[in-house]
Amino acid sequence: MNLTTFSFPTRTVFGAGAVRELPAQLPRLGIARPLVVTDRGLLNTGAFQMLKQALGPTGEGTAWFVYSGVHPNPIEQDVTEAAELCRRHGCDGVIAFGGGSPLDAGKAARLLVKKPDLKLADFDWTADWSGLAPLVAIPTTAGTGSEVGRSSVITLAATNRKKVVFHPELLAKLVILDPELTRDLPPKLTAATGADALTHCIESFTCPVFHPMCDGIALEGIRLIIGALPAACRNGADLEARGHMLVAAAMGAVAFQKDLGVVHSLAHPLSTVCGLHHGLANALCLVAGMNFCAARKPGIYRRVGVACGLDALRCDDAEADRRTISFIAQFLAGLGLNTKLREHGVTPAHLDALVAQAWDDPCHRTNVVPVTRDDLLQLYLQVL
Repeated sequence: MNLTTFSFPTRTVFGAGAVRELPAQLPRLGIARPLVVTDRGLLNTGAFQMLKQALGPTGEGTAWFVYSGVHPNPIEQDVTEAAELCRRHGCDGVIAFGGGSPLDAGKAARLLVKKPDLKLADFDWTADWSGLAPLVAIPTTAGTGSEVGRSSVITLAATNRKKVVFHPELLAKLVILDPELTRDLPPKLTAATGADALTHCIESFTCPVFHPMCDGIALEGIRLIIGALPAACRNGADLEARGHMLVAAAMGAVAFQKDLGVVHSLAHPLSTVCGLHHGLANALCLVAGMNFCAARKPGIYRRVGVACGLDALRCDDAEADRRTISFIAQFLAGLGLNTKLREHGVTPAHLDALVAQAWDDPCHRTNVVPVTRDDLLQLYLQVL
């Protein structure tokens, strides 16, 4: 029997108004001069105003600083600039605030604070990365689950390809899940980020790595998303739905420590090559990816269907998959996520670059069934 290591993440404060606990939490982490890593779009939001109120005015014994240059798909420059600002101001901790991009950039910036000459392309996870500045992760979207992850996905300057930077020390020391911070998220972005969390749960559950605890978490994440995401899109002020989505997003990221599958290998290049939002890219590829996998291994989505509330136990494998995939297709359509890639600027001219990057992406290597390079091309053509 192969040995498997089970690991679960960090301390989390959850609930409406949880961000107001920040002043009491920072001293426990040894943080007196935090750098807030975020993006420009958040600076004028109610969520950022809540963070400012929690941290208090700068001066009079309080010092905190902001780096707001993170791109929608974080690039190496974001990490470098945030680290430089952190060193310049003598910051002793990082508060990563926003969607997956600021969270990933904030996590990775701490590596360059410790080793300013580091190039992310040369990152060596076997090196000693102890003593990184402590991180507080505060998501304002419910999708990536980056707040509970030990990796950052950054687009490298030299290659324009995404690199996964992984190390256990990247894990946040504290996560704050406050649904009040997500209440102003527009419906389209709520849907896209929620579809990201759904894809995490589905792909991690079907990933063949043995991890029954993650399997259970993935299935419960699916159940929560199916119940909460439409409500959160309809009414952003529904804090119960918003809260369930925050928890489900974190659960999806916990679950995908098993790893992911072909849908993510299709989605990652759509961000780097074509600039698509990662959650939207996942949503547009999910049904095609599920059909591909079910045709080669019938029955893999039976328990996913049960988690969706379907009576998928009494039918044969093929019918269980058909019902489940049909439900997911209708669910995404109800959220406005049933468009084609062409409608988002993707053209046949992009296919060579997309396939090349998808083939190099590691996620399809842990897909529930084997994937060839031609399979990736055919899947892109289906969703084009």
